[in-house]
Amino acid sequence: MGGGAETFYGVIRRQGITRRSFHKFCSLTATSLGLGPLAASQIANALETKPRVPVIWMHGLECTCCSESFIRSAHPLVKDVVLSMISLDYDALIMAAAGHQAEAIIEEIRAKYKGEYVLAVEGNAPLNEGGMFCIDGGKPFVEKLRAMAEDSMAIIAWGTCAAWGCVQAAKPNPTWATPIDKVITNKPIIKVPGCPPIAEVMTALVTFITTFGKLPELDRQGRPKMFYSQRIHDKCYRRPHFDAGQFVEGWDDESARKGYCLYKMGCKGPTTYNACSAVRWNGGVSFPIQSGHGCFGCSEDGFWDKGSFYDRLTTIRQFGIEANADQIGMAAAGAVGLAVAAHAAVTAAKRLTRNPGSVAQEK
Repeated sequence: MGGGAETFYGVIRRQGITRRSFHKFCSLTATSLGLGPLAASQIANALETKPRVPVIWMHGLECTCCSESFIRSAHPLVKDVVLSMISLDYDALIMAAAGHQAEAIIEEIRAKYKGEYVLAVEGNAPLNEGGMFCIDGGKPFVEKLRAMAEDSMAIIAWGTCAAWGCVQAAKPNPTWATPIDKVITNKPIIKVPGCPPIAEVMTALVTFITTFGKLPELDRQGRPKMFYSQRIHDKCYRRPHFDAGQFVEGWDDESARKGYCLYKMGCKGPTTYNACSAVRWNGGVSFPIQSGHGCFGCSEDGFWDKGSFYDRLTTIRQFGIEANADQIGMAAAGAVGLAVAAHAAVTAAKRLTRNPGSVAQEK
């Protein structure tokens, strides 16, 4: 860790990486970010010329699941992000330094790169009793958070704990666990919710900031639009079953074996904004719904206080094409029958009008 002045390209060339492999990396990174074909050259230019961004990674009230997710990124690999793309100068979880040595590093970075470093925060800050429910380096975490935020360029709120409060802020919230944007109000904050966030979403965000030297476009809640602009429901491979009114009614029933929609089993996919159904997990292998379990909605605000994970809390209306096919067919047949009868009645009335005796003659 350390040494924010060197460029990413300089680091990987020193490690023996060829220029061809470097350009391949840039192309794959542009693709993973959903950028256009010209973005690869922009990424290459930025990584060749711009110094690595210093990053301070702090931990508040959390379970470390965000870090556990981050280190499992498949593209880019976390070793490339940590050792080459950024200068991760402080992270109490993975750094070798400890105690006074670690505290000296964080103060050095704060002074040397004032206004240039990114503050990444995992977890939230408890405010009750002066912040005494989370002590970091002998001080309340909230004090260190405010001090480091003051001289930062921007703040990344990793995970639902930092973004919304998560389980620590669930009712009755005795520690007054508070999301980062409610503690720090004078700095740009990027929320990356999820319990934990997807690994590739985390590394892609770091790549974007490193490449373009700016924050990505955010939605009204402060989340990157490139990953949180659509619901899981929008790209779920079970969506056709939802539209057809085909639902799992009980775990391991015949509908579950056929891969029908899990909405009735409490799936929160229709109301959850995240990239799980597009990016997926474990290198793009799967995501909870593909594994046969409904979405918890863990990237949404207050999901711990919204009742059981298995209650159908939403009132989304579905088309029900297959479920109603027979009813629609019978209704259509009835309508056709009425039309035929009406047509016959009108025809008979016209004939009687033209020749009143025709009916008798036919008899």
